[in-house]
Amino acid sequence: MKKIAILTGAGISAESGIQTFRDANGLWHNHKVEDVASPEGWRKNRELVLDFYNQRRQQLKQVVPNQAHHLVKQLEDHFDVQIITQNIDDLHERAGSTHILHLHGELNKMCSSLNRKITYDCFEDIKIGDKAEDGSQLRPDIIWFGEEVPLYPVAVELVAQADIFMVIGTSLQVYPAANLLNFIKDDAQLIIINPDHDGGNYGGRAIYIKEKATTGMQKVFDVLIKGGD
Repeated sequence: MKKIAILTGAGISAESGIQTFRDANGLWHNHKVEDVASPEGWRKNRELVLDFYNQRRQQLKQVVPNQAHHLVKQLEDHFDVQIITQNIDDLHERAGSTHILHLHGELNKMCSSLNRKITYDCFEDIKIGDKAEDGSQLRPDIIWFGEEVPLYPVAVELVAQADIFMVIGTSLQVYPAANLLNFIKDDAQLIIINPDHDGGNYGGRAIYIKEKATTGMQKVFDVLIKGGD
């Protein structure tokens, strides 16, 4: 079975109705990134940070996976599929995908603010005064700007083993995730699905599909499946 590694970003979830951070009317438009997605913001105003992610968690309950998520899942019938996602939602899980690595954490998890290894499932609001077993305030289990991305080496290994590396709905402007393209095998196929992508500098090896995630993924799915395993 050929191996496919798929890097997904905000664009794949946007079509499910999840507001993105970088669009003109996105989440960053109403919040300074340092206020809600940095250790400094957490130290400055924990209540604001908790409220921001509590709202995101409640919004997540109102949306469902879209056709792009389902097509990614269906690829598992034909390929060894490994998903590396920058998204903190659970739409890949709800679509039924099996192997999902969340580079930037998960909205439905919380952790100790002193020890990131102490984690819990979280499907409701986190409030000031909610404590981990070590006595520290619970926080969203999200990788904020300026924090280490502990699963990045795992992602590098998945990309290095892939016969096909697919990028869906990400601008490739967030690091270290954007650096994953540097670890593709010389003979691996690179496919980028993004309506706004400018082409990048990938030596002409990439197949660019300037479509939204759902329509672009349908085109790729049809070609991959018709081409066989």
